[in-house]
Amino acid sequence: MRRKPLITLVTCLLVFVFAALAVCGDTQRKKKDDLYRQVQLFADTLAIIQTEYVEETKPKDLIYGALKGMLSSLDPHSQFMDPDTYNELKVDTEGEFGGLGIEVTIKDGLLTVVTPIEDTPAWKAGIKAGDRIVRINNESTRDITITDAVKKLRGKPQEAVNITVLRESEKKILEFRIVRGRIKIKDIKEARVLEDGIGYIRLVEFRENTPRDITLALEKLSKERMNALILDLRNNPGGLLDVAAAVAEKFIEQGKVIVYTKGRQAQGNVEFISRQAHPLLNLPLVVLINEGSASGSEIVAGCLQDYKRAIIMGKKSFGKGSVQTVIPLGDKSALRLTTAKYFTPLGNVIHGKGVMPDIEVEETSGEETREEAPPPLKAQKIFEEIENNRKQAPLLKNEDYKKDNQLMRALDVLKALKIYGTRNVETAK
Repeated sequence: MRRKPLITLVTCLLVFVFAALAVCGDTQRKKKDDLYRQVQLFADTLAIIQTEYVEETKPKDLIYGALKGMLSSLDPHSQFMDPDTYNELKVDTEGEFGGLGIEVTIKDGLLTVVTPIEDTPAWKAGIKAGDRIVRINNESTRDITITDAVKKLRGKPQEAVNITVLRESEKKILEFRIVRGRIKIKDIKEARVLEDGIGYIRLVEFRENTPRDITLALEKLSKERMNALILDLRNNPGGLLDVAAAVAEKFIEQGKVIVYTKGRQAQGNVEFISRQAHPLLNLPLVVLINEGSASGSEIVAGCLQDYKRAIIMGKKSFGKGSVQTVIPLGDKSALRLTTAKYFTPLGNVIHGKGVMPDIEVEETSGEETREEAPPPLKAQKIFEEIENNRKQAPLLKNEDYKKDNQLMRALDVLKALKIYGTRNVETAK
């Protein structure tokens, strides 16, 4: 009797798959026949587990487990979300949640920090982009999924989370004890004129209100007689694709391609065209990026670089250039599925490659530059070589902008451009 619910569920699954495949043409027959065999294998395995496994299992748990494995086998960004996880995602898009304040992904088989969100507990504790999280609360993250990692890192505010980090650039294992906070994401962290009329906007994420907020910031700086701009996208993990396009179009001509996506289905092939009526075309512009700049940040930097509209400075960006579509399912669960990849206007691939700056600048001055990072190790080797003795990470402090090497280099470049422009005008006279 215990097999009946599972057999019914599997039968419905098979009927659905067969009905979908029935519309395929003859050219697809070979693929269809192969899928028939694989689905039958799947059904047989479920039935055997239901009857032979040492403990009684619930059909829903088996199906959920299979779906999680299926999606995680595709790429690090695709995932099956049970109803609770899907609800967490919806809370995340509202801009406030309880956690540490880090964006994570799976890279080289390791749970990797894309970037810490500024002024969050993780940021203040000293977590850096590229850190490999090898333990969470003393549990290994070997073979962990993004879904499980997020569940372990998020939780009630004021509760502590212990994480162990491998920082390959320093060849160190670091221990952090971070107290969860209420994470409120503010898209524009800072907007002011620094010196000599050079404006500075620090954009930390692309959210629904970002186009309005950056418009207000630009208007504010214009009233303060801004004559050049530094757009700081360092440690910006991205966000909404259309919002990133809306930011880029403020600086390029109307009718230009900002970014385009390519997928297997027609709906995955989309071009984002600039429609800004009065873009800022003559404002000297530097864009700062680093290893924590991903997704939407790379769209903006790649677009402005292709059109030679801005000088891109800093370090090579993260290289996350794929589009995920959230597809709700009938039981309030959902799929987060990679459906396309995006390309810069000149056709450059971002995913896995990142955006290379026009001028590469280290975070610190030449005298303080760290030794070159070792080549990435395989995940298996890293977990095998993790040492038991660990060293506490230092806390980061809020530094004055004049101690920011990359920002000061950007200021120097814009000052030089202004001097060069003035001399050209005088020569023409």
